[in-house]
Amino acid sequence: MIGKNNRVNYLLNRLSIDGFSSIKKLSKKLEVSEMTIRRDLQELSKSNIVTLIPGGAILKKNPPTDKAEEKYLIQAAESLMLEEKIKISRKAASLVDPNDVIVIDTGSTTENLPKFIPENMPLTVICYALNILFNVYENKHWKLIFPGGYFHGDTLMLESPEGIEMIKRIRANKSFISAAGVSEKLGVTCATAYEKETKRAVIESSDKKILLVDSTKFGKIKISHFADLTDFDIIITDTGISKEFVNIIKNIGIKLYIV
Repeated sequence: MIGKNNRVNYLLNRLSIDGFSSIKKLSKKLEVSEMTIRRDLQELSKSNIVTLIPGGAILKKNPPTDKAEEKYLIQAAESLMLEEKIKISRKAASLVDPNDVIVIDTGSTTENLPKFIPENMPLTVICYALNILFNVYENKHWKLIFPGGYFHGDTLMLESPEGIEMIKRIRANKSFISAAGVSEKLGVTCATAYEKETKRAVIESSDKKILLVDSTKFGKIKISHFADLTDFDIIITDTGISKEFVNIIKNIGIKLYIV
């Protein structure tokens, strides 16, 4: 039976794409009881992420969050800037070519990327987070590489020294990388220390490095530095980006897509 973290992740995925989903449909898809789905949705409702309606739920757009620094939770992050993240993912998917070897980083922005890649396009996909794996493992046209390691429930990521060494031995055409903060002076950062070595290995092993970040990440600084802006070839973000950062990125010479 699928675990609770993956189950909740799937619920949020479906709601982010469809807007509404019924308890009966979710129960059938996940092969669990309707009562289990109802309990999951009730927990999300208490967290102010979804609104319960008869027979199902709808996802709230940009639910309120505590401004203070708090433990990062992938389920909560997925509910923020959903429309923008989906647009970013769609644009990122358009950059994938047949027979590419691609890396899809952990995160709520990268998660939707596989959904917009043509299903019959031959690819090799490297990923190391369960929410990404959930969206790629069924595709018979894609070769999948999944470095294992210690599981982190807050980001759904698996990491280990062995997994990092495996990534270092691989060469990718393109990597799609997420971040929690982007600063002109202090670089590109993530919210948890254990992510940074994997992200650094991905950057070292990739030809084109593509940063996927919604506009709220610009000007923010998080605890773990893993790259400088100059390490990236392309940045994809939404229309909320400030003119200041547009100029910074263009002056560096990075290709910028605003969706």
